[in-house]
Amino acid sequence: MRVVLGVSYRGRAYHGWQAQADRQTVQDVLEAALRKFTASDIRTVCAGRTDAGVHGLNQVVHFDTEVNRDAASWVRGTNCFLPADVAIQWCVFAAEPFHARFAAQGRRYSYVLLESPVRPAIEAGSVGWVHYRLDGEAMRQAADLLLGEHDFSAFRSSECQAASPIKTMRSISIAKQGDYWRFDFDGSAFLHHMVRNLMGSLLAVGRGTRDLPWFAGVLAGKDRKFAAPTFPADGLYFVGPYYAAEYQIPSQTSAMGWLPGAPQP
Repeated sequence: MRVVLGVSYRGRAYHGWQAQADRQTVQDVLEAALRKFTASDIRTVCAGRTDAGVHGLNQVVHFDTEVNRDAASWVRGTNCFLPADVAIQWCVFAAEPFHARFAAQGRRYSYVLLESPVRPAIEAGSVGWVHYRLDGEAMRQAADLLLGEHDFSAFRSSECQAASPIKTMRSISIAKQGDYWRFDFDGSAFLHHMVRNLMGSLLAVGRGTRDLPWFAGVLAGKDRKFAAPTFPADGLYFVGPYYAAEYQIPSQTSAMGWLPGAPQP
C-alpha cells in the first residue's frame, strides 16, 4: 500500500525537514511517530525539503507499507505520537506510480512579513520583520521580472544540490493587510534558499536602497555575490506542492486560512 500524508509543522524547533544524524528534524519526529504507531520501520519521501526554521502548511509525503489502516486511523493514530508543533492533516492512498516529489507539477511558498518600528512578540518566529517602510509597487515591478523560465543562480545557495538552476516562476503576488505583507510564490521547483534570497533582494528594492535596473542586473548576472543577503527563515511557509487531478491529493489545509494577507492563487 502506498500511503500519502499531508503534514503541517512549525519549523522553529527543527533543523529543516531532512533526517540528520546529529540534529532533530521534522522527518525524524514523523518517522519516529510512524514507527510507534505501526511497530514497523517506515521511511518517508517528501515533496520538497525545507530549511531550518521554515514552516510547512501542506508538506506531502509518501511511503509504502504492508500495515493496513484506514485513512482516519493513519491521521489520528500517528498524531498521538507527534509533538504539538507537527500534525498530519489528511491521508489518502495512491497507486504505486505516484511519487510525492517527482509527480509534483509545482510548489508554492508564502512569506509573511511584519512592517513595524517594533519587533514582533506574539508572532515571533512566525513572521519576518522590517522596521522600515516598503514600496509595494516597486517590489511588484521587480517580481514581474522573475516570471517565466530563468537561470536563478543569483538566488541560489552555495550548498544547493539541484541539478540545474533553471526554474519556471509561474506567479508572484505581493499584498498587504494591516502591518503584514504577504509574498506568494508559485513555481515549478525552488533552489536551496531561493525564496529567502529573493526576499532579500525584493526588500532592498522595496526599501529604496536598490532600484529596478539593479534587480534586473542581478537576475541576468547569475552570480549570488551581487544579490542582497539571505533573509531570515521566520516568515517562510512551504504552502505545498500540487499534482494532476487524477491523484486526488488535497491542496488545502486549515492553516492556509490562518495566514494574514492575500488568499492563495
